[in-house]
Amino acid sequence: MIRVWVLLLAIWPGTIWAFTLPQLHDVTGVAADDVLNVRASASASSEKISELAHNATNVEVVDRSPDGKWGLVNSGEASGWVSFRFLAPQAENPDVPIARKLSCSGTEPFWTLEVEQGAQARFDGLGLQAMSMTADVMQQARGRIDRFSLTVGLSGVAMVRVQQCSDGMSDRAYGLDVDYLHQDGALYSGCCSLVAH
Repeated sequence: MIRVWVLLLAIWPGTIWAFTLPQLHDVTGVAADDVLNVRASASASSEKISELAHNATNVEVVDRSPDGKWGLVNSGEASGWVSFRFLAPQAENPDVPIARKLSCSGTEPFWTLEVEQGAQARFDGLGLQAMSMTADVMQQARGRIDRFSLTVGLSGVAMVRVQQCSDGMSDRAYGLDVDYLHQDGALYSGCCSLVAH
């Protein structure tokens, strides 16, 4: 029995890292003349609210059902549930946490921050001139697997948390929450989504 526990403890951490959310997925196993239904709740008998093409790619899954069989995705301005049976996770990039590219935004005031880790970022805010800057690679918080910091430009810092987030204006769901301290000292709060590379 002790050997079983040792084996489980040895492989369990790898299992956690192998399937983290949010993550991009591709639709798989759906016939070419069919679609993948997006449901109002995590059940095959739930109301269909949208659909994904049989060959849809770069579908961002932002949460999973308690039983682990359904993933929460966005479709248009709403979010709904699709069966993981028809989703294949894309390979994660081992060089950067979460994803190489992120699109972050907030409302009141409206702002956007487009990031390519280790390369560049572009900030645009209501009434402000758009600004392109360098972007470092995210650093994981010590002792946490769900919090990261990202240096942008000379002194801007984005604090990213893996947690459910709402933009407050739509029914879309996000898996990343962000607070962005711009280099002019203004603090912006919003959500981020993954961008295909």
